[in-house]
Amino acid sequence: MRKNIFIVFAHPEPKSLNGALKDVAVERLTRNGHHVVVSDLYAMKFKAAADGADFLDRADATRLNYMEESRKAYEGDTQAPDIIAEQKKLNDADAVIFQFPMWWFSMPAILKGWVERVLAAGFAYGVGQFGNGRWGDRYGEGKLTGRRAMLSLSCGGPPWQFGVRGVNGALDDLLFPIQHGILFYPGMQVLPPFVVFQARRQTLGDWPSLKALYEQRLDNLFTDAPIPFRLQNGGHYDDKQVLKSNLGAGENGTRIHLVQTGDPPQRLP
Repeated sequence: MRKNIFIVFAHPEPKSLNGALKDVAVERLTRNGHHVVVSDLYAMKFKAAADGADFLDRADATRLNYMEESRKAYEGDTQAPDIIAEQKKLNDADAVIFQFPMWWFSMPAILKGWVERVLAAGFAYGVGQFGNGRWGDRYGEGKLTGRRAMLSLSCGGPPWQFGVRGVNGALDDLLFPIQHGILFYPGMQVLPPFVVFQARRQTLGDWPSLKALYEQRLDNLFTDAPIPFRLQNGGHYDDKQVLKSNLGAGENGTRIHLVQTGDPPQRLP
């Protein structure tokens, strides 16, 4: 079945490894019959800074409250045109792939700026009912529910340095703010990431096997199981949004927020 795929690409060099992986995704997904749209943030010279210029009609010109201005602009259709264009790509997408290098343990600044500006109040956060033990539609619910998301990224270090005892910290923990806090928050199902370690050590001889591995992940974009994050309103958290004491046994850190074998079923949205 034909799907709409949105690729957000954040690397300043088109001929980079990340650029090559983006091209593989476009070619493979198109060959599989899908429709692919790419936002090449550097080529677009996408504005990364979230500021008052993001709103065509300020509600308060004397003091900037970005969240409130964002909400009013979204509801009043007075957001900057580039924000509206990216939100439309998200709304149209069945799956979103974020292609970027890990820089300083996170995403490049231009991609973080895309997140801050495009995932606006009323669009991706601050939605749903608040009160009576409910904290809105987030963490598994929200306006982006029904979409899949996957990170495809490169790292400079070897995989063992991103393990549980590795000096860099566990990769799942490093990516938790992105995968859980940015993608799962507005409702997207998040697939395990595709990661290329020791990116600068990759050679032309390594490329065929790396390309084949990525193509396999792309072929399974709509069949692979997502990361089993717990639903905020699924019954596993108390009314203060703290994980109930009978859950998470045997795990620690961010892994307690994954559904485990034997956990009670969650209430679905």
